[in-house]
Amino acid sequence: MKFLVLFLTLTLTQSLWARSYVIFSMNEELNMGVNDTPLRKNYFINMGSNQGVKKDTVIDVFRVISVLNPYDNKKRVNYKVKIGELKVITSSDEAAIGFVNSYLPKDEAPIFELEQFMIGDHVAISVN
Repeated sequence: MKFLVLFLTLTLTQSLWARSYVIFSMNEELNMGVNDTPLRKNYFINMGSNQGVKKDTVIDVFRVISVLNPYDNKKRVNYKVKIGELKVITSSDEAAIGFVNSYLPKDEAPIFELEQFMIGDHVAISVN
């Protein structure tokens, strides 16, 4: 009986655990020798219509910056910083495709190793 209760508790509460939504893939146009034309990029996220994402939804993109504090017992400090927004082109139940809507202006953002969005950046629905 105890085993059954434990099993049911674990299986039913899995859907209540927090889930991390991220950019899991990207693709871009090939440069065909025209230097003035900006290359378009698509970003694939693991958030879709089941999470309320539909065409034209604006998605906030965050980067986690992890810094080691040598003065506090070498404790690691994590900062979740907004770096820009994606606009959704299309979505399915559990995934969506978006393109860059905007980047945070350089004078408002910390220095990043890579200023563009990258795989592993966190995403959340923009709420104004």
